[in-house]
Amino acid sequence: MEFKDHVCELLNTIDACQVFFDITVNFDLTKNYLDLVVTYTTLMTILSRIEERKAIIGLYNYAHEMTHGASDREYPRLGQMIVDYENPLKKLMEEFVPHGKSLSDALISLQMVYPRRNLSADQWRNAQLLSLISAPSTMLNPAQSDTMPCEYLSLDAMEKWIVFGFILCHAVLNSDAAALSLWKLALQSSTCLCLFRDEVFHVHKAAEDLFVNIRGYNKRINDIRECKEQALSHAGSMHRERRKFLRSALKELATVLADQPGLLGPKALFVFMALSFARDEIIWLLRHADNIQKKSTDDFIDKHIAELIFYMEELRAHVRKYGPVMQRYYVQYLSGFDAVVLNELVQNLSVCPEDESIIMSSFVNTMTSLSVKQVEDGEVFDFRGLRLDWFRLQAYTSVSKASLGIADHKELGKMMNTIIFHTKMVDSLVEMLVETSDLSIFCSFYSRAFEKMFQQCLELPSQSRHSICFPLLCTHFMSCTHELCPEERHHIGDRSLSLCNMFLDEMAKQARNLITDICTEQCTLSDQLLPKHCAKTISQAVNKKSKKATGKKGEPEREKPGVESMRKNRLLVTNLDKLHTALSELCFSINYVPNLAVWEHTFTPREYLTSHLEIRFTKSIVGMTMYNQATQEIAKPSELLTSVRAYMTVLQSIENYVTIDITRVFNNVLLQQTQHLDSHGEPTITSLYTNWYLETLLRQVSNGHIAYFPAMKAFVNLPTENELTFNAEEYSDISEMRSLSELLGPYGMKFLSESLMWHISSQVAELKKLVVENMEVLTQMRTSFDKPEHMAALFKKLTSVDSVLKRMTIIGVILSFRSLAQEALRDVLSCHIPFLVSSVEDFKDHIPRETDMKVAMNVYELSSAAGLPCEIDPALVVALSSQKSGETRMQKDNISPEEEYKIACLLMVFVAVSLPTLASNVMSQYSPAIEGHCNNIHCLAKAINQIAAALFTIHKGSIEDRLKEFLALASSSLLKIGQETDKMTTRNRESVYLLLDMIVQESPFLTMDLLESCFPYVLLRNAYHAVYKQSISANA
Repeated sequence: MEFKDHVCELLNTIDACQVFFDITVNFDLTKNYLDLVVTYTTLMTILSRIEERKAIIGLYNYAHEMTHGASDREYPRLGQMIVDYENPLKKLMEEFVPHGKSLSDALISLQMVYPRRNLSADQWRNAQLLSLISAPSTMLNPAQSDTMPCEYLSLDAMEKWIVFGFILCHAVLNSDAAALSLWKLALQSSTCLCLFRDEVFHVHKAAEDLFVNIRGYNKRINDIRECKEQALSHAGSMHRERRKFLRSALKELATVLADQPGLLGPKALFVFMALSFARDEIIWLLRHADNIQKKSTDDFIDKHIAELIFYMEELRAHVRKYGPVMQRYYVQYLSGFDAVVLNELVQNLSVCPEDESIIMSSFVNTMTSLSVKQVEDGEVFDFRGLRLDWFRLQAYTSVSKASLGIADHKELGKMMNTIIFHTKMVDSLVEMLVETSDLSIFCSFYSRAFEKMFQQCLELPSQSRHSICFPLLCTHFMSCTHELCPEERHHIGDRSLSLCNMFLDEMAKQARNLITDICTEQCTLSDQLLPKHCAKTISQAVNKKSKKATGKKGEPEREKPGVESMRKNRLLVTNLDKLHTALSELCFSINYVPNLAVWEHTFTPREYLTSHLEIRFTKSIVGMTMYNQATQEIAKPSELLTSVRAYMTVLQSIENYVTIDITRVFNNVLLQQTQHLDSHGEPTITSLYTNWYLETLLRQVSNGHIAYFPAMKAFVNLPTENELTFNAEEYSDISEMRSLSELLGPYGMKFLSESLMWHISSQVAELKKLVVENMEVLTQMRTSFDKPEHMAALFKKLTSVDSVLKRMTIIGVILSFRSLAQEALRDVLSCHIPFLVSSVEDFKDHIPRETDMKVAMNVYELSSAAGLPCEIDPALVVALSSQKSGETRMQKDNISPEEEYKIACLLMVFVAVSLPTLASNVMSQYSPAIEGHCNNIHCLAKAINQIAAALFTIHKGSIEDRLKEFLALASSSLLKIGQETDKMTTRNRESVYLLLDMIVQESPFLTMDLLESCFPYVLLRNAYHAVYKQSISANA
């Protein structure tokens, strides 16, 4: 009510003063007058659209009465107003009859501005609008106009002034041809106008409904209908062509200004015109696309709208970045030119009252006092006082009885309008950007259209480079908040944050998907180069050489790797080319800005891409292992390494498109893959390969389907009834183990070793139980090794002899596998960090014998981590130590250290006296070709040495003494089978003899001299002779 009263009072005052309105002269006064009229009209129209308005004001009055004890004294008037404005425009038409003269004068002054702004794209193109390079000779000349502020005035605002204005003072349409021309032009341009945000006003229907009840307005009604048809049939295509022109014009403007930012000074007007024109076209499209009244919708779907918004953002960025350049230019312009011209105009005035003279003199003095040094010193300029004084002066000089009438001195008004524009270039650049290019209407009011535009932009590869404009638009949203409605602020702020986050996330996902597709293609190409694919090519070459038939006739020749790079035609575009093109376009967008601020939050687009790449790289690496738990299938380490390297090569190339640290991605992902679980708790390649080698490969070794061949340094399948689904050699040879070491790294290999040691410790625990069962017998045998008959009798009392040997063999197999892994790790690290590895090796080799064991174990742990072999395996010591402490906790009665030491000694005795039983096993035959036995008993040498070293390190006993004792017992036991006559018992006696030699060769604590003292070397020599002879005869 108060607003209505004030508006009515002000409009009456303006009429009484007979104020002169001309948008080209007293711009601020005329613009604000027209804005007032339209705001008042809009408010009343929106009020009439509230369905429950009567109930709302009734509730308000009831609440007021409960709170204050009486109803609001303005309530009757408010209720009457609600009733009166049921049909708001009809009531306003009656209300504006007395104001018709002032309103029509203000509107008719638009005839110099609106038709010039509402031109077709062809007319713009012919006039080379917004082009800086069309006339190179005038490029440095300042862009001038008699109507500077009108050049970037919103077309949308002018159309609202014209449509609502002439509805309110419709009588002038019958009497003034200029008014009718403006009215028709506005009706032909749009089918609906914006009332407030996404509330629209359907122009033609409303105008027709109003005029149909006025006598003699048939001609006007026909005009409205004709204009509606014109708008429906031509407005869409006209605006589409305008947008098309503006895309190229803004691109040219942005490119030139990026190269020559100094032109922002003289050509600032062009920039704000371009921004205003583009903003008007985008808002027009947005409004009409949401309120289509035409069957054909092609003109209202613009897949290239992102490009236009992008160039707007580019121009805005230039203005913000080079603001000081513009300030320097216009400070000099104001002080050196504008002040002089204004002073001359003031001097030439025939009449100039004192008040007006003081104001104008202050204008001149303010401008004259400006200097470039103020800009260089970073001084903050503020010309709001000057602009307010000019507004006041317009009011003083526009009334009918003014001594100095601005109607008679139009040059002064036009000059001052130009000066006002120049002052805004110095102190109000940000406000000018908001005024001419604010697109905050996208926020919550057209969010669905906004998101749809974004999706269309991403789907079109040529437009994806402009997708960054959508997150950038989110920085506009806070400008649509208003101090009178603070509660909206948080909602709009949260909306802007969520939209910005969603856009950047989608862009990163799209880029990630493209990169993944490229990686897949590159992995396929790398796969073609794997050795397994060359067999067919070699076979064809051999057959060709020997002139054999090459299989089926007409069989297509296999394409060789690299054929895809040979192009017969430049126009031929492969899928990889398309992916790279799409990626480069999208990455341009992601890399466009380092960060952007939205509602006191900072977003970094590149970080979105980095995080998505990390997640996808992690999933891809695990996925490329192709691990199938059901069938226990897994990719060979060498093939996985090839794929990972191909993947990494592609990711490395991303740095050519986006400024991101891809090394950080590699470090984060690959380091996580060396652990048991990644940061999300998902299994890694380390856990997958560790499980596979333990549960699949080594389990089949234990089952006798696979043997370790020392000569090949690999595990090999043995011929069995049930063929295995995998070839063990393809997973355990030197190249595969090196590939595994490359993939898992020292951390992963350490985890693999710890898992292996856990299995060994569980076997040792079982062995200790067997020792405890046979403790009495073993104690006697330990001291009776020189009494053959007594030993034979005691041996028969032993139980679980085969189990001891089998478990020791399993331990040996696991340790053999670990030695392969350690050797591979050493080879890999020697390539990557040769100097560091050589330093560690030197450190290990020069530990003094008298060094404290704790210190020595620390050195061994370092050496083991580098893949170097150690006399005492630190991982095994740790595993057996933890088992010892675990057993102690589990048992109620603590076993004394002496008892544990005795069990360890007796375990070695048990193994030593059990060795002769191996001679009766058919599979214990030694094969010179593989330098081992098919039942893996050659692995006992490693098991005996490593277990003895670890156990006696833990129990602080003498490793050397205990191994001497073992050698004495073993040699004594084996010498006995030399006297046996039973061929079944001694069938592989010579093969078992060789175990003694292997044990001594493997041990850093035993020597051949010591063996010679226990076991005659002639027997070993004869044993080697016998097994080689047997091997030759078997092969023959």
